[in-house]
Amino acid sequence: MDLKEIKELIPHRDSMLLVDNLCLIDGIAYGEKTIIGNEWFLNGHFPGNPIVPGVILCEILGQTTSILLQGKIDKGLIPYFTGLDKVRFKKPVSIGDTIKTECQIVKSKEHFYWAKGKGYVNGELCVSAEFSIAIPQSSKIPHIRSV
Repeated sequence: MDLKEIKELIPHRDSMLLVDNLCLIDGIAYGEKTIIGNEWFLNGHFPGNPIVPGVILCEILGQTTSILLQGKIDKGLIPYFTGLDKVRFKKPVSIGDTIKTECQIVKSKEHFYWAKGKGYVNGELCVSAEFSIAIPQSSKIPHIRSV
């Protein structure tokens, strides 16, 4: 998927759209994001040695997973992270790096999905995580309870 197709799939725009392309092969979502240096989250993190914050790496994994939810999200509904587990940061991601992600759904129940993902730079693992996503059945901001 190119950026136009990604924008039809997920609601993120401008500075919060954190995937450059996505594809789905045999139930595994693959994504890429190249860090070019003018991203808002690099300002002050850290002066003289800017690296991508861990929370942004987790968001990239979540956005990669969105292609796996294609057809499960009604128009106007927004998927929400409901949990992050076993998050590990192994290598910093810096300006000029392209993070390549791979994610898959490991379990689902009604409108909840559990996934795992990994991100690599030059073949080296830089982030891994397990996470959950909920798709509320209303466009109002939900109060999410545990399942």
